[in-house]
Amino acid sequence: MIGWIKLHRSVQDHWIYQEKRKFSKYEAWLDLLMMASHKDNKFVLGNELYEVKRGQFISSIRKLGERWSWSNTKVTQFLDLLRKDEMIDFKKDTKKTLITIVNYGVYHDSEEEKKTVIEHENDTKATQKHTIKNDKNEKNINTSSLKYEIYDMENAEFLFEEILKNNPDAKKPNLEKWANEFRLIRERDKRTDKQIKYLIKWSQQDSFWKTNILSPSSLRKQFDRLVTKIKSDKEQETAKRSVTPKGEEFNLDD
Repeated sequence: MIGWIKLHRSVQDHWIYQEKRKFSKYEAWLDLLMMASHKDNKFVLGNELYEVKRGQFISSIRKLGERWSWSNTKVTQFLDLLRKDEMIDFKKDTKKTLITIVNYGVYHDSEEEKKTVIEHENDTKATQKHTIKNDKNEKNINTSSLKYEIYDMENAEFLFEEILKNNPDAKKPNLEKWANEFRLIRERDKRTDKQIKYLIKWSQQDSFWKTNILSPSSLRKQFDRLVTKIKSDKEQETAKRSVTPKGEEFNLDD
């Protein structure tokens, strides 16, 4: 059999694709193809600027394992297998893994590619404008302001992961919208990434707040109240106990 079928990345948002399951090697391979960037891109991670080429993307062994319900060892062995077959290449360090789809054009290009890309970009812009128009809290945001950073998406994924621990049946949200909300928390509210991650973790471990902080917007709305609550609790502890439950010192004023 020859020829093409169109498999849009949005299939990942479909309820069939989101069914909780252990991925097969075939599903994991398709997932890698759909996560790869269709064009060159640059983004900031921490204090470093990274460039991702067409057919590449950055993730981590842990995140892929969580997506596929695999162990870290199984993910690494699978990536090694694909690399031996010259299907991918990857480089990893302690924080991230850069994955490159070898001969990406074989899987992505077609005679209608240029037309499809243009149509997709127009659809994306139309969707962003529709989102802005209906966002009561951010009526005056321009479409260009929806450009969140990679750590905003990481915070969106982190919050959803923590919510799932409390409610495994929680419906997957629009993570791009969540990422943009986290961008606003950083840029407009002047919160640090460290503060955001800390409050996500703390709120989802608190018996009261884990039922009330179920989105970035609710976290943003209650941010000052949460900080006040945490500081009040810490004031009741001795100086020797001014550490998090995991033993990591944290200053909410950072």
